[in-house]
Amino acid sequence: MTKREYVSPEGLLQNPAFSQVVAATGSRTIYTAGQVSIDDSGALVGGGDLAAQTTQVMHNVGRALAAVGADFSSVVKITTYVVDYKPEHRTVVGKARAPFFANGKLPASTLVGVAALALPEWLVEIEAIAVVD
Repeated sequence: MTKREYVSPEGLLQNPAFSQVVAATGSRTIYTAGQVSIDDSGALVGGGDLAAQTTQVMHNVGRALAAVGADFSSVVKITTYVVDYKPEHRTVVGKARAPFFANGKLPASTLVGVAALALPEWLVEIEAIAVVD
């Protein structure tokens, strides 16, 4: 049985957008490749819109997880890469990601600003680590 412990250690910021620590026990650990804002034919979704691209990316992460019997409730760590990061991007990305973690159990999270991704039209890339039985 998968067990998760969500910890907010004393002395660390208590942030409602993510968990500082998630300890997980299960029989399988799943690592997704970084997902970008493309559909199944490889076409860009969301053009220059960070929120729309983040939503598509999260749908793609969900498809990757589902392919191995996992879902967003299985995710213990997420890493988000944002091109030309500015502080206001955190809110945009956070709002687009929030519906996918509606169970209230938020994974540990890292957001990294990068100069570019593999293609210039991609604004955001997200990878996830999940634990399941």
